[in-house]
This record gives sequence, C-alpha cells and structure tokens, in this order.
Amino acid sequence: MLLWYVAYGSNLHRDRFLCYLAGGRPAGAARTYTGCRDTRPPLADRPVLLPGGIYFALTSLVWGGGMAFYDPALDGETPARAYLLTAGQFSDVLAQEMRRETGADLDLAPAVTTGRQTLGPGRYETVLNVGELDGHPMLTFTAPHGAADAALNAPSAAYLAMLSGGLTETHGWPPERVSTYLMSCPGVLGTVRP
Repeated sequence: MLLWYVAYGSNLHRDRFLCYLAGGRPAGAARTYTGCRDTRPPLADRPVLLPGGIYFALTSLVWGGGMAFYDPALDGETPARAYLLTAGQFSDVLAQEMRRETGADLDLAPAVTTGRQTLGPGRYETVLNVGELDGHPMLTFTAPHGAADAALNAPSAAYLAMLSGGLTETHGWPPERVSTYLMSCPGVLGTVRP
C-alpha cells in the first residue's frame, strides 16, 4: 500500500527527512536515525496546505525546546510537504519518532477509514487522515490533544531554522513570510497565545 506521509515540522526539509529513510544525523540535530527497512527515497513529494495550524509544546530531545504538533482545530492553514511512501516506510518513520525499534508494520486501516487512530499515549502516536492525493491517503501524526490542552513551549533556534529552511524549500516562501507564519504559531513565544 502506498500513502502520503504529510510532514509539517522539521521533516518539511527533504535532506532532514531522508535521514529517517536511509539513516543518518541531520545538520544541527542531537540524534542519529537508524533508517527504515526500505531505504529508498520517496516516490514523489509535493507541497500541500492543511486546514488548521501547528503549535509548539513539550521538549524535543533532538533539538531542545518545543516540538511542532498539528492541530486541525486551530484557525488558518498549515503549509506541509507530502511524501509518497510505502506503508512499511511510514511505520518505520513513526517508530523512529517514538524512539522505538523499526520493523513492525502498522495496521493503518482505522486511520484511513475513520480519519483518526490512536496507537498509544505518546507525543506522535495519533495518526490523522488529512485527505487524499492521486488516489492515496494522506496521513500525518501528532499529539493526542490539541493546542488548547497543551503545555506550550518555545522551540529552539536550531529547530526554527530547520522549519524555516523546509518552508522555503517546499513552498518557496521568502524569509518574511516564513517568519510571520512561525511567529503566529501558539507556543513559539513560550506560553503566549497569539
């Protein structure tokens, strides 16, 4: 089965995301990724916009500071990047996000059919179906709660730089637009909600 993994955080940056597939350490990150069982690059990738927004909460062990989470209930649009992967690659990417061993194929049918699937209580264990593109489901993962229930936490400069580069690379946004977008996200200024 093929599906689109929809990235809205640091995985907007293609070179950073390829570390999840092939293994390696992204520039500025404090972690080396094992990679997927299937290390091939995505079959395709496209810029997409999702309804809702992102917020920053918890603390990243890779970047320090808050991590990006998608909340479809927030106002606005979320610029994202869709990567066409196999279900096995998606399963391995999700396992790496949760600091688990790769190798177990997830049954993603509940997410595809109902729009939401909770795999566990972890920070990225809620899988959302955010649409369809070229006949394949578009899946992303996020926290089990939205921004209203989150302990907001400002992201690190290194993480914001990775997101900025990804937004420019994926959507062609100039620095001013990137800055305006990121500064409007809940948590980017600590606990201040715009």
